[in-house]
Amino acid sequence: MTGDEGGAAVAADTGVRLVLVTTPDEAVAERLVETLVAEQVVACGSIVPGLRSIYRWRGAVERAGEVLVLLKTTSRQVAGLLERVPALHPYEVPEVLVLAVETGHAPYLEWVVGSVSTVQERD
Repeated sequence: MTGDEGGAAVAADTGVRLVLVTTPDEAVAERLVETLVAEQVVACGSIVPGLRSIYRWRGAVERAGEVLVLLKTTSRQVAGLLERVPALHPYEVPEVLVLAVETGHAPYLEWVVGSVSTVQERD
């Protein structure tokens, strides 16, 4: 635990992860989130339409409308998630970025941890 300037203790790692995934449209995003929530790989997925991506692909600069998905899960679910998302995703190389959540509202973090399956966590 480290202290911030206000003297409150802040956890260095909550065990919660935020995963960013882009999809080509809302229908794909909804199917992805519904599947992952049903399988208890993630606690929640938030779908954010209206993303505009500009990227280099196969030597050319491309532009595409996309949908951003914010997935909330635990560190122990990440390996399975990194396998499951590409299996469900239509892109050849889907964006799947995992960010550690350093701190947050404790009841919400507890809800995330309690909402994902513990089957993979028993290794």
